[in-house]
Amino acid sequence: MFQAAAPRLRAYSTRHRLTVYALPRSQPWACNSRISLGARDTQRASFSTAPDDAEHDVIREVFDHSTTSKSWFPNLRDLSRHRPRGASAGLFKNRYLTRPEGFHLFASRNIQKASVLVDRVLNASSVEEYRAVVRNLDRLSDLLCRVLDLCDFVRMTHPDPAFQAGASDAWGAVYQYMNQLNTTTGLNDQLCKALEDPDVTSAWTEEEMIVAKTLRVDFEKSAVHLPENVRDRFVDLSQQISELGSEFVGTMAPAKSHVEILTAKSSGLDPALVKSMSRGGIMRLRAVGGTSAAAVRKAKDEDTRKALYLASHTASRRTVALLEEMLRLRMEVASLTRFESYAHQHLQDRMMAKSPAAVMHFLKALQKNNAPVVLQELADLAAAKRNLLGSQDAEIHAWDSEFCKNSVRQSMKRELGDASVQSAQLSNYFSVGTVIKGLSILYSRLYGIRFVPRETSPGEVWHPEVQRLDVVSEKGNLVAVLYCDLFARAGKSPNPAHYTVRCSRDILDDEIAEAVEDTHLQGAAIFETPEAAANDGMEAVREDGVLKQLPTIVLVCDFAPPAGHMPSVLSVRNVETLFHEMGHAVHSILARTSFQNVAGTRCATDLAELPSTLMEHFAVDPTVLGLFARHWKTGDALPYGQLAAKVRLSNRFEGLDTERQIILAMVDQAYHSPAAGSPSFDSTTVYHQVQAEYAVGPKDDPSTSWQGFFGHLHGYGSTYYSYLFDRVLAERVWRVVFKAGEGGAAVSRENGEWLKENLLKWGGGRDPWKCLADTLKDERIAEGDEKAMAVVGSWGLKEGR
Repeated sequence: MFQAAAPRLRAYSTRHRLTVYALPRSQPWACNSRISLGARDTQRASFSTAPDDAEHDVIREVFDHSTTSKSWFPNLRDLSRHRPRGASAGLFKNRYLTRPEGFHLFASRNIQKASVLVDRVLNASSVEEYRAVVRNLDRLSDLLCRVLDLCDFVRMTHPDPAFQAGASDAWGAVYQYMNQLNTTTGLNDQLCKALEDPDVTSAWTEEEMIVAKTLRVDFEKSAVHLPENVRDRFVDLSQQISELGSEFVGTMAPAKSHVEILTAKSSGLDPALVKSMSRGGIMRLRAVGGTSAAAVRKAKDEDTRKALYLASHTASRRTVALLEEMLRLRMEVASLTRFESYAHQHLQDRMMAKSPAAVMHFLKALQKNNAPVVLQELADLAAAKRNLLGSQDAEIHAWDSEFCKNSVRQSMKRELGDASVQSAQLSNYFSVGTVIKGLSILYSRLYGIRFVPRETSPGEVWHPEVQRLDVVSEKGNLVAVLYCDLFARAGKSPNPAHYTVRCSRDILDDEIAEAVEDTHLQGAAIFETPEAAANDGMEAVREDGVLKQLPTIVLVCDFAPPAGHMPSVLSVRNVETLFHEMGHAVHSILARTSFQNVAGTRCATDLAELPSTLMEHFAVDPTVLGLFARHWKTGDALPYGQLAAKVRLSNRFEGLDTERQIILAMVDQAYHSPAAGSPSFDSTTVYHQVQAEYAVGPKDDPSTSWQGFFGHLHGYGSTYYSYLFDRVLAERVWRVVFKAGEGGAAVSRENGEWLKENLLKWGGGRDPWKCLADTLKDERIAEGDEKAMAVVGSWGLKEGR
């Protein structure tokens, strides 16, 4: 019923949802002043109150010139023999997790505490007890998320099989307990009684009321309020949908595996490639893949481009059938829970766009704003087609688009110089350490926080390459812990991601009193104090008399590791990726709420990517880059003109790219409408109908069925629009709050504080539309209705449209 904190994955991330009738999420800290209660040796932190260049240079040294070397990293298959020597402080300083076997005690102890809270909620009868229902449900969620979020990360990322197994077992035990809570209808009943009593709700804060309403909607979506036989069917359908979605994504395939092309019609392709793939005058290419995509971009013969395009855009019948069955079952689930459609059901929960109609208002307004740009780009492509082929045919077919785009970009490259040399040169100004240093300087300027490298304790991290950064305020107070696992290695996921291992939350005095019994478990002194036990030994601080769990965050990337005396250097795209993930991190850092259900990125799903997408604007701003971008060897400043040219090149056909995303978002809405439940529903027909009605640019050939390759339909069902929504919001905030970087506005403390106070610090604890209206000083959007969605769409993605 509640959510576990999903990793925020770049571009294609999905928030996994645990459907239970009570609880999930996480992040933490506790103690006196700067003293964290999580451990002994590093908690008495003595931080300077103002950063200087020397302090920031330490960050660069840590990531660029570490004394660690790949040569002594333990063999991953033998990692259990190379665990840190000395007494382990526990993974993330969680005192339960000093060894793999500790996961069992960690899970069982949290389940015990959760069971006590369940009884407390079910037995509430007085006004005071009902006033505590939301607080208890939030703590219940936190207890389970402490296990789920941490174990989910460990089982996917930790290189030690023993730790993976321990984390998987603990995750499974807690997840099973949550499934048992799904049958506990009394939790929903008690929450509803609390919400219906003015004497109860009058004592709640705005944040508390938002948590209560969110939990109630989650309960309703989970069918807890319906008869038992309906709930059983709901659970069965949910499992089927999960399995179908995974199968759809994992087995998607084209109708034809290969395409045969006459070698005589291969002009424009790499001669060596043509020779290696040709037999008897026939070249055989895979229908889907990099080689086929490159051929569509470069082949001069239209028949060749068309054949390859059609094959790469036509999914197999089985793939399409899996998709349509998933959509049909989603519609059945919506009907069970008494929603008009799956989109109506899904958009009601943690989404700013509360209805399919509102989504379409946004998309139509954005399409109208974008159409003139598309028309101009089409004219440019038509001119390129005439010049390339000597043809008077100005129509740009779907199979012409990439071919003509490639030609225009190649012309731009010739004008700009050798782009490949530029890329190599630019990377030298972006070592990993330099970029992390730059982010610390930027956050110090904007928000008054900075990164301080901290040596880790034995057993605290899962690999020697992982670096810990303490996030420190100007007053020297610890406000979060950030672990950076940035370099590629065998067995590690290549997907960049932000994980919230533990969320912000207030730890009340009665919890500390209850934690006394945890100081000695199974006859051993695990924790030194009840305060430490209340947060499993992880970081916590005392602020204004309240013990606070502090956010514990992990950033995972797959950058090439340092080699010899040369640090790891990043492409411009990788710099944007690191800024993007740090955008998620700063949201988690600054949104330190009283309730974990609304902490950090636990906000409206279609708002969660705003801070990270906004950071991509900072990544290419000349003033921001002037703070740190220096050649790793010579110290020379970045030649910004080269970077600006590269950005212009990548954005050359942004209008057509945006329209493609708009059409896909509209298709997503159509697929999750009531029509999906009709026996005559045909996803291919619907796909082409949407294009015919709304697309200005080239349309797919009616014989194709590209929707079979639209894997985001599984994870993003009915919410794919949020990618565009956050791009528009980020563009607007960049223009309005940071003045598009003009006059140093991108590094202004006043502007940073404005964004923090009006948006970032709230997490999900305030109406996001009110946050945006205040941030942008635009009352037209304060109500968050369909008109507000249309206003957002009308802003578009570029100044002056």
